[in-house]
Amino acid sequence: MAIDVKPDVTLDLKGLSCPMPTIKIKGQLKKMKSGQILLAIGTDPGTKNDLPGTLKKLGDELLGIDEENGVFKFYIKKG
Repeated sequence: MAIDVKPDVTLDLKGLSCPMPTIKIKGQLKKMKSGQILLAIGTDPGTKNDLPGTLKKLGDELLGIDEENGVFKFYIKKG
């Protein structure tokens, strides 16, 4: 499932384990303006489970997740 959006910021989280990807995503989103798109690229499968709930609490939107060869791309819209 390819997501057809152009990210404003790309964050490389490959090699990081839970909870670091979620912590770094939260930190990056704080620096961004409402409506901007963050592309977070990581390898920790646990982030798929943790991230949606965290984003909902923060008021941000998970637009979609692409997965290819153990690499996850999370497309997030800043609320």
